[in-house]
Amino acid sequence: MQALAFFFSFSQTFCVNLLEVAKRAGVSTATVSRVMNDTGGVRESTRRRVLAVAKSLHYAPNAHASALAKGTSKMLGVIVSNVENPFFLDIFQAMESAASAAGYSLVLENTGYHPQRLAGSLRTLLGLRPSGLALVVSEMEVSVLDDLARRGTPAVVYDATHPAANITSVRVRYEVGMRRAIEYLRSLGHRRMAFVGHHAGLVPLQERRRTFIETMQLYASDAEFTTAEQEDTPQGGRQAVAQLLNSGFKPTAILCVNDFMAIGALRGLRERGLRVPQDVSVTGFDNIVLSEYTVPALTTLDIPRWRIGRICVEALMRDPTQSRFTPETLIEPELVLRGSTGMAPKDEAAASPTSNGKTRRPR
Repeated sequence: MQALAFFFSFSQTFCVNLLEVAKRAGVSTATVSRVMNDTGGVRESTRRRVLAVAKSLHYAPNAHASALAKGTSKMLGVIVSNVENPFFLDIFQAMESAASAAGYSLVLENTGYHPQRLAGSLRTLLGLRPSGLALVVSEMEVSVLDDLARRGTPAVVYDATHPAANITSVRVRYEVGMRRAIEYLRSLGHRRMAFVGHHAGLVPLQERRRTFIETMQLYASDAEFTTAEQEDTPQGGRQAVAQLLNSGFKPTAILCVNDFMAIGALRGLRERGLRVPQDVSVTGFDNIVLSEYTVPALTTLDIPRWRIGRICVEALMRDPTQSRFTPETLIEPELVLRGSTGMAPKDEAAASPTSNGKTRRPR
């Protein structure tokens, strides 16, 4: 609703200025519009008079409202799952930078991971008749994708679909990143690991959790593991650590679904008197800027948010007739090693976790 309120306020300002120019020049608003948009059909003497009045009033036409009147708009809509998480903000800022350079503006909507809010945000943005839409979300419903395909509005969907006629897909191979993190921790001697996540029912998040479980099951003869879910905040990461330790499971390594929760996990471990990485190693996912400034700095998997943002804008402003267009981009996360991971404690084999239905005991 804020996006709509801003738009209508902006449009009203445009109309008032246009009326004032028309009044001073002694012509209709339609004539002023034709002059300012250079669409012809106006005598040269009238055109010069309108331009002179516009200059004296310091009138600057609203390009967005002008385009909207023609049924188009140099505006791109962006929907994200969690505006508090720097991962989503980084992508938005990258899009904003690329869009601004091309003369486009952005309107942002936040869903809080709620599918029903996603549908509402989509309706709001489509009402503004954007040139394109970017859905950088973890939640998705088939009805939303069907609606996008039916309307034909150019769209980029992150992590939730495969490409279609008007839909570009950007997907991250989370399973590759998760396996890399696990193999690295195993090379350091870790055999008791835990996964910390949120919204386990959402596909992109479920993929990381599922890969963690499947990979650990490959090492069932000498691996013990469990999972915990809380909200997507640092506090959620802190609470997940408490959940793990209160269950009796004592991991030597914790793999977090993202850096945002990993920041809280670091604090949760510190509050329990556990040192990172001497007692417990911690990894994140995303490589947000804050991951470099935690104590210790966070080992994580890099997802190139600025590249993703540029891909989104380029896809939305593309010429559909170009043969070089790539309908789907796959991204493999790269492991970034920092101070939050180290060798497993020497007494790891002595600890004995309790079974909670998710833990594999050594045979």
